[in-house]
Amino acid sequence: MTRFFRKPAVWAVAAVLAVGLAFGLYWFQPWKLLTSNTVNDAAPVVVAPTPAPGTPSGAPTPSPVAVLLGEGALVTHEHDSSGTVQLVRLPDGRHQVILRNLATSDGPDLRVWLTDQPVLPGRDGWHVFDDGKHVELGRLKGTHGTQVYDVPANTDPAQFRSVTIWCARFKVSFAAAELSM
Repeated sequence: MTRFFRKPAVWAVAAVLAVGLAFGLYWFQPWKLLTSNTVNDAAPVVVAPTPAPGTPSGAPTPSPVAVLLGEGALVTHEHDSSGTVQLVRLPDGRHQVILRNLATSDGPDLRVWLTDQPVLPGRDGWHVFDDGKHVELGRLKGTHGTQVYDVPANTDPAQFRSVTIWCARFKVSFAAAELSM
């Protein structure tokens, strides 16, 4: 009688372990720690805003190139990352976020967000970006290179102060940059 109960218990434990392993692999996607890809989008030429002669200081001036509205270096959070983030206004009035010389690791569900939150160093900055207002610009295109993301037309960039590479699955920032002039 004892033998009869042992075999089903072994199969039940094996089944639970198999389901747990499958779920863990799906959720954490550990192979992404070993993957990387480079994306180099065509980025616009960017200039710092300069007032035209005879215009009040700080007034926008027409330009055949993108005007830099904010820029910052990526600060590492959950994963070691580097690069520069730029917020620009194109000659046609649209806005873009440019990640230049990006180097980060891959993750299961990485997004690029424009946010109203400050960039805090270290672990303090890991979870702040979903506390306030944010606009998702899209999935992170690659772990390396220069990438361009369009800001939705109905978004006022003046209401945002930082950009984060956000892991939606674990609700944590891989890296972020404060946008300043």
